[in-house]
Amino acid sequence: MLIKNVEFVKSSSKWQECPEANLPEYAFIGRSNVGKSSLINAMMNKKDLAKTSQTPGKTQLINHFLVNENWYLTDLPGYGYAKVSKTTRKVFEKLITNYILNRKNLVNLFVLVDIRHTPQKIDIEFMQWCGESGIPFSIIFTKADKLKPKAIDNHVEAYHQELLKYWEELPQSFITSAEKKLGGEDILNLIEQTNDFLTKNKVTF
Repeated sequence: MLIKNVEFVKSSSKWQECPEANLPEYAFIGRSNVGKSSLINAMMNKKDLAKTSQTPGKTQLINHFLVNENWYLTDLPGYGYAKVSKTTRKVFEKLITNYILNRKNLVNLFVLVDIRHTPQKIDIEFMQWCGESGIPFSIIFTKADKLKPKAIDNHVEAYHQELLKYWEELPQSFITSAEKKLGGEDILNLIEQTNDFLTKNKVTF
C-alpha cells in the first residue's frame, strides 16, 4: 500500500467521542512499552505521528488517524504496566474494552507483543478475551531487530504453542521491526486487501 496522506483526526477519552464510524478501522494495541508508536510511525513514514516516550503508558487516549482518506488507523492506550495509579489504570481498561466491543467499524485489532520475551500471561489472556468476544485480531511481533533469526523463530513458535492450548487455528501474525522498517508493508498489504474486499462486497458500517 502506498501511503499518500495521513492526518491526525482527534483524541478521544470515550469511545462515544470517536469519529463517525463510516470507514474501515484498524486498531493497534499492546502492553505498555511494546513499541507501538514507533511501529505506527515507521508504517506511515512519519517520524512524530504517534507520540513515543521512554515512559510506558504515554498513550492515554484513543487516537484516530485518517489514512489515504479511506480508512482509520487507531492508536489505543497500552494495557498492563504503566506508571499510573490503579484507579487510572481501571479507567484505561474500561476505555479500551468499551471501544473494542462497541466500535462497529473496527475491522481488525492488531495485538502487539515484544518478540524478545517468552509468552506473557497478560498478552495470552487479552487474546483469549478477544476470541471469546468475537473480535477479529492479528498478532504483531515487535522489536525483531533485537534478536537473531533463530531466536525469533523459537520465540514465535513458543507463542504459537501457547496459543494452541486454547485455539484450534492460529491468528495471522507478523514479524516487525520499527528500527529496520521490517514487516510494516505486510501489515499494510493486509489492510489494503481487506479494504478492497469490503469495497467489492459493498460492505457499509
